[in-house]
Amino acid sequence: TQITVCCGSTEAAISTLLGIVDPGDEVIIFEPFYENYGPDAILSGATPKFVKLREPRAGAKSSDWTYDPAELAAAFSNKTRAIIINTPNNPTGKIFRRGELEEIAALCRKWDAIAVTDEIYDHILYDGETHVAMASLDGMAERTVTINSVSKTFSVTGWRVGWTVAPADLTNGIRKVHDFLTVGAAAPLQAAAASALALPRDYYQDLASGYARRRDRLMSI
Repeated sequence: TQITVCCGSTEAAISTLLGIVDPGDEVIIFEPFYENYGPDAILSGATPKFVKLREPRAGAKSSDWTYDPAELAAAFSNKTRAIIINTPNNPTGKIFRRGELEEIAALCRKWDAIAVTDEIYDHILYDGETHVAMASLDGMAERTVTINSVSKTFSVTGWRVGWTVAPADLTNGIRKVHDFLTVGAAAPLQAAAASALALPRDYYQDLASGYARRRDRLMSI
């Protein structure tokens, strides 16, 4: 009742917006953003509203991208149906930390909006960073659609196996749209993905440390 397997996270995203958004709604998107988010909102009949992520200033102590909390708050209104959060973010690499997610969650609760989170890079973290799932925050499990995939974590982008995790009432709409879009992801690859997800925790630790080693090697050149 809560999981819908899709043809990759890309189809999961459009199935989600088509399933939860009505024409005339607004969808908040942090920019820069993964290329599909804006078009997905438009295809769903919604108006995208963009909140800028600002790159770190030269010489600043923090290397993190930031947003203006006042700008974010001003983007919400009675028309806001959803906000899309991609963490870790493509293309900036920004990790939305717990305090930022709590801030977004409070606005979602205030305006009765849905958080759509793309967490496809959740295991590719290093330098002591940790991933916080929006659905784990108080009062957010019932208003969050979590999107993920095997593509990046297991280096099998071509398999096109992704999924949404959402409360049953939201899943109902998402699944109907998914059924009419693609019917289903390839069954043998779903079985392979299930086996991959059963790998021990060491796999994920090695994945992150491998990326860190390659990054450090490139930075030393």
